[in-house]
Amino acid sequence: MHVSPTDPTPDTVLRVGVLGCGNVGAAFVALVDSGAAAISARTGIDLEVTRIAVRDLARERPGLDRVAFEKRVTTDAHAIVVDPEVDLVVELIGGVEPARSLILAALSSKKPVISGNKELLATNAGELTAAAESAGVDLLFEASVAGAIPLVRLLRESLAGEHIVRLTGIVNGTTNYVLTRMSEEGIGYEEALAEAQALGYAEADPTADVEGYDAAAKAAILAGIAFDADVRASDVHREGIAGIEARDIAFAHRLGYEVKLLAVAERCDRPIDGAERAGDPAPSVAVRVHPAMVPAAHPLASVRGSFNAVFVEGDAAGELMVYGRGAGGRPTASAVLGDVIDAAHHLREGSRGRSARRRSPDLRPIAELHSQYYLTLDVADRPGVLAAVASVFGDHNVSIRSMEQTGLNTEARLVFITHMALEADVSATLIALGGLDSVERIGSMLRVIGPEPDGS
Repeated sequence: MHVSPTDPTPDTVLRVGVLGCGNVGAAFVALVDSGAAAISARTGIDLEVTRIAVRDLARERPGLDRVAFEKRVTTDAHAIVVDPEVDLVVELIGGVEPARSLILAALSSKKPVISGNKELLATNAGELTAAAESAGVDLLFEASVAGAIPLVRLLRESLAGEHIVRLTGIVNGTTNYVLTRMSEEGIGYEEALAEAQALGYAEADPTADVEGYDAAAKAAILAGIAFDADVRASDVHREGIAGIEARDIAFAHRLGYEVKLLAVAERCDRPIDGAERAGDPAPSVAVRVHPAMVPAAHPLASVRGSFNAVFVEGDAAGELMVYGRGAGGRPTASAVLGDVIDAAHHLREGSRGRSARRRSPDLRPIAELHSQYYLTLDVADRPGVLAAVASVFGDHNVSIRSMEQTGLNTEARLVFITHMALEADVSATLIALGGLDSVERIGSMLRVIGPEPDGS
């Protein structure tokens, strides 16, 4: 909100510059243009999008009045971030550069920035939050994770005093849609993915979604907020869903589980394998993305289609879950608008939102973590094979909870569920099994979420 040197009374209108006008950007501009009066009545904030930067002037933007759009549009994004007639910048262009440089320039000009750029925030959040703190203005990014779900605000504000132990979430709608279709219809991965692409849930090149890159970026952002840690996407252990077969899901159903792609971020404050960390103030965390078998009774197991949900566990708050649409132009634009209104209130009050510390964490590799595991092997169907396989498990300290064998002509499929085991021991077991002449193929490996059944 502008203060004139000759008139110390702040203008009532917050002038917004928008960088990028794709699906989310256009939806945001439309929300402000059509809802300004209602927003003002509800919040006391008068918003106006005064400038918009785009790469392609000729692109059609349904939902926007073309004449009004052309009066505000430019291809010079840098001119917007340094324009004294722009009070706040919304960055929705995506990617690392030029978004990073533009955000830093806006912050240097004492302008709050609202971003939905998960790729940038998953790699440069520490640098950007430090720049915002130095400038004394907001950097808000609710839209970078889980669309319209107010997850970042929940962690940064409502749970600011909570000692969060673990976040477990479904944060990619494409993969959840694919796995839901495989689960409910019994179809294979390729068929389910093709359906998702036909419906617009998956891109023509779905790699970022199905290989877990999108979820890993979001996991890094959430871990950074929850644990005040400078976690980057490259720190996140990542596995995708391309190897999941319909028979894996069918077997999970028989045991009372659903298969989901999970993002998990957790504290590892207690020493792992007796490693003492006396006097080290850095947060010890593990962050990973991988498919897992989730008990059917767990709230995340019932999250269907393209919806997202995150399950939060805290020392005092206990367990809670947030759920909703994790993508789409209007839901994500709604999250952007919420951040804009927050930043506008802070500007009017001469304040800024809570800024979390960004300490360098002690990142625990997945090899040091424990879980139960589902494993499948295709083996030669002859005497002595099962004993040889079981011996390999025992040699590597992996205890078998259950085993099932099904015939495949001259081969057999062995399906194992282990007791809790160290990831490094399971990895060593799989390597050793791959060296057996009787093992034709090592199939799926899924971690099993939740406590072991009583009496196991």
